[in-house]
Amino acid sequence: MSSLQAVHNIPEICARLGITDVVLSPGSRCAPLTIAFARHPDIQVRTVPDERAAAFIGLGLAQAQRRAVALVCTSGTAGLNYAPAVAEAYFQQIPLVVFTADRPPEWIDQLDGQTIRQADLYGAHAKGSFTFPADTTHPDAQWHAARLISEAIGLAEQFPAGPVQINVPLREPFYPKQGEELQFGPVRVTRELPGRSLLPAAQLQELRDAIRNTSRVLVVAGQHRYNADLLLAVRQFAAAYQVPVVGDLIANLHLPAAAGYDQRNAPLGRQDVFMAVPEAGLKEALKPELLITFGQSLISKALKLYLRGAKPAEHWHIQPAGAVADTFQSLTKIVRMEPADFFAELSSDSHVTSQQEHVAGSIPVEPTNSAEPQGFDSNRGHATSQDATRVAPRPQPLGEPVRLTWASADADAPAKVAYLRPWQAAENWATGFLREFMQQPNQPFNEFTAIYRALQQLPDHTALHLANSMAVRYANILGVPAGRIVEVFANRGTSGIDGCTSTAVGAALAQPNRPVVLLTGDVAFFYDRNAFWHNYPTPNLKVILFNNHAGGIFRLIDGPRQQPELEEFFETRQPLTAENTARDFKLRYLSVSTFTELESALPVFFAAESGAALLEITTDSPTNAEFFEQYRAAVRSSFSTP
Repeated sequence: MSSLQAVHNIPEICARLGITDVVLSPGSRCAPLTIAFARHPDIQVRTVPDERAAAFIGLGLAQAQRRAVALVCTSGTAGLNYAPAVAEAYFQQIPLVVFTADRPPEWIDQLDGQTIRQADLYGAHAKGSFTFPADTTHPDAQWHAARLISEAIGLAEQFPAGPVQINVPLREPFYPKQGEELQFGPVRVTRELPGRSLLPAAQLQELRDAIRNTSRVLVVAGQHRYNADLLLAVRQFAAAYQVPVVGDLIANLHLPAAAGYDQRNAPLGRQDVFMAVPEAGLKEALKPELLITFGQSLISKALKLYLRGAKPAEHWHIQPAGAVADTFQSLTKIVRMEPADFFAELSSDSHVTSQQEHVAGSIPVEPTNSAEPQGFDSNRGHATSQDATRVAPRPQPLGEPVRLTWASADADAPAKVAYLRPWQAAENWATGFLREFMQQPNQPFNEFTAIYRALQQLPDHTALHLANSMAVRYANILGVPAGRIVEVFANRGTSGIDGCTSTAVGAALAQPNRPVVLLTGDVAFFYDRNAFWHNYPTPNLKVILFNNHAGGIFRLIDGPRQQPELEEFFETRQPLTAENTARDFKLRYLSVSTFTELESALPVFFAAESGAALLEITTDSPTNAEFFEQYRAAVRSSFSTP
C-alpha cells in the first residue's frame, strides 16, 4: 500500500458525500492532492492560478449548485489568499471544503521555504479547522483520516453552512512512480441526514394568536436564495394575516410565486426610495408593533436605520439553527424553524385562511379602476426617453413633484388593513416615481439611468450578480422588471469588492445553460481581473462594466465628498479601460458612452449567440454624482400630507 493511500482516498470520500467540483491552484506541496483529485473519475477539477480568484470561483460554483465545493492549494501564503472568499462564505453560509497542503509539523518555524503557521488559518471565519494526520501507516491513523474528512464535509453542510479547513501535512516523495495507478478506496463514510424542526402545536398556536391580535405586523426578509416553497408560503401568510412583506432585491421575493399570481401585489421592494421621504407622518404610519425577520443581511441602510429607531415591541427572527444577529436592536424571540415551514404552518389554520378569499400567493388590495398604482399622484403624461450624451444639458425639472400620499386612518377598516395600506401606497408611489424620473428627457449620460435601462432588458431566467459598491445599491433602488424571472446574487456576507467577478465566473461554470449577468463598477472589475485567468469557456457570462474611472461611491456619501482629498485618496482615479482585458481573455467587447449607443448595444450584448461578452459603459464621475443628487432631491420633495 502506498504511504499516500489515505491522501488518495480523500477524493473518493468527497465524491461519495456529494462533492463533485474542485478548484485547485498549482503548486508542489499539494501535488499528491492534485493528482488524486485529477485522476478520480467522478470529480471535475478546474485549475485557477490565482488563489484569491480560485476561491471566489469555488464560492460561485457552490452558491449556484447549492452544494459543497472543494478548494486545493499549496503551502505558505497560498492559503492566505483564500481568506476573503472564506470569510464571505462564512457570513453568506456557503459550504466550502478548503484543503491546504502543508509542511510536516516538525518543519514549521524552521525557516523552511514556503512555510507559515497554517493550523486554524481562518480563525473565527471558518466553521471548523481539521489537521490531517502526517503519518497514516497505522490502521488507526487511516481510520482517523477517513473519519476526519467525513466530519469536515458534514460540518460544512450543516445549517448554517459554511467553510471548513483541512490542513494536510505532506512529506516527500509527492509523485507516484511512472506508470503507477492510484487506487481509490475502499472507504467508509459518515453521512448526515438533515432534519427539520417543528414547534409543538401549542407554541404554534400561541404565535398565531399573537399575530392575529397585533395590529401592526411587518415581515422583513434579508438576503436569501430562491426558494419556491418559501415564496408561496410568505405570500399566503401575508394574504391570510393582511401584513406587509418587505425585502431587498437579494431576498429574491420579487420572483413569481405561482401560476396566476398578480405581480402588482408582490412583496414590497422599493423601501430604498420611500424610506428617503422625510415625512414623519409616513414613518409613523409604517411603524410596526411586531417585526418578523428571516434571512441574512439587508442592503437598504434606510430601512435598517428606520427599524432601529422604530423599536417594535416584539421582534421574532426565524432561523433553524446557528447564531442570530440582533441587527435592529429589538430581538425578543428566536423561532427555530425553516422560514418556509414557519410561514406555511402559521397560515395553515383554517380560521385564519378562511378570513380572506385570495388568489394563491397574493396580497389582496382594494380594486381600482385606474391604471395608475394606488398612492401615485400623476400630474402629467409619461415622458418619452430621449438620447443625450454626457455633455447634454441637465434633465428638465420635474415641475410639480410626483407626490406621495397614503391612506388616512379608516375607522371602518380592519386594523391590519389600515396598517397594510400605507406600505402599499408607498410602494406604488415609489414604482411610479422611479418610472417617471428615469424616463425624463434630456438627461446627461449617467450610470444610474444606464443601469436602469440594462435591467429592463435582462433575459428571463438570468442569474444576476451584483458587485459591491454602487452596482448593488443602484440595482436595489431600481429593481428588476415586474414578473421577470431573475434570481439575484451578491457577496453581501462581507460586502467586499475583491471577488465579485470571480463569483460570477463560478456561477457561469456551474450552470452553463443559464444566462449569468454581472453588473460591476470599474474598481471591483479591475481588482478582480484574474477571474478570467483560466482555460474554461463561459459563453453564458455577460459582464456590464460601469467605468467612471474612479471609486464613484465616495462622491455620493457624506464625508468623503466634502473633503479636498476626495479625488486622490478616496476615489483613486484611474485611466484604464477594459478593452485589453476583453482581448486577453477572448470576451466580445462593446463600448458605449451615449444612450443611443447603449440602446443599440444591449440587444447584441444580451443575445445568446454573442457568447461571453463585456459591455463597458463609460461615464463621468462628477456627472453621475450630480444626477444621483437630483434623484435624491426629487424624492425628498415628493410627498404631501394626507
